[in-house]
Amino acid sequence: MTGHWVAGAATAPDGPYDADVVILSYERASDTLAAIGSALAQGGVSSHLFVVDQGSCRDTLAQLAAALDGRTDATLVALDANHGVAGGRNIGSALGHGRIIAGLDNDATFADATTLARAVSALDADPALGAIGLRILEDSTGADDLSSWGYPPALLPQAGGAFDAVTFVGAGHAIRRTTWQDAGGYDPALFFCWEEYDFCLRAIARGWRIRYRGDIVVRHRVSAERRVAWSAARWFHFVRNRLYIGRKTGAGWVGLAPRIAGYLLKGLRNGLATQTLRAIPAAARLARSAPSLGRTMALPEAALDYVRRNDTAYRGSWLARLRREVLVLLPGRPIT
Repeated sequence: MTGHWVAGAATAPDGPYDADVVILSYERASDTLAAIGSALAQGGVSSHLFVVDQGSCRDTLAQLAAALDGRTDATLVALDANHGVAGGRNIGSALGHGRIIAGLDNDATFADATTLARAVSALDADPALGAIGLRILEDSTGADDLSSWGYPPALLPQAGGAFDAVTFVGAGHAIRRTTWQDAGGYDPALFFCWEEYDFCLRAIARGWRIRYRGDIVVRHRVSAERRVAWSAARWFHFVRNRLYIGRKTGAGWVGLAPRIAGYLLKGLRNGLATQTLRAIPAAARLARSAPSLGRTMALPEAALDYVRRNDTAYRGSWLARLRREVLVLLPGRPIT
């Protein structure tokens, strides 16, 4: 770990336990304290909380340390730099050895004290299930958080149900540790954006299933503080990372051309043309480094079929997607 222990237990507990909960922290002290309180209130399950701080100011870090001081069921560590969502979650996950790794955004809370136990039970009940995504509701309204809907729009009417998927949303999820180890964790080169999708593709390629569970819920505050705006680096990472994933899974630039065209139009319509044009060659450079770093993952036919059945089939043709996601997109509308 490239950091140091700050408060709580120095290490994970000895012996087996059910779950590690990983919360990444970067400022937003009040939201993070609420997330911590929610994780510590979980019952019916043995767990350990890891709060991984990635560069908060002294005051924020002191508040978090005070909340965990003297606790044996939680650990606060401070990293030497911001390693991004992918890198930070890798570090936090490696600190524990619970058989399930649950992730909670630091502006989210578990819906009630049984949420974690129900997520663990869902994975225990199905040995072929590698990870589950939880339903993300807006904390202020109780409505589905559409900015955190990472599935085909056609599946939104099933938000309260369950279905197999090709990704999960990082704000609230749970991963079987054996799946985590089998798939190799997150690709730290992604930093943030699409890291869950990339991980899930590698898990699916290894024969695991991913499932959305709309009956297991987290509440999301959708805090604007410390978020990377879509008008800045966020859109750049969104485009770069998705094209990079396409390249390292074996797609050629010709095959990616419709996606690139869609991103160019979407960027142009939202005043982000420069970010889009920067992201395309950046994806090519990142993809060239992937083979030497062991990040390539050509999908076997069974995995491709899984993706077609559980994602592509719900998205429609490229022309339909262009009309739905780009041509009707108004400036300022959230990019999903």
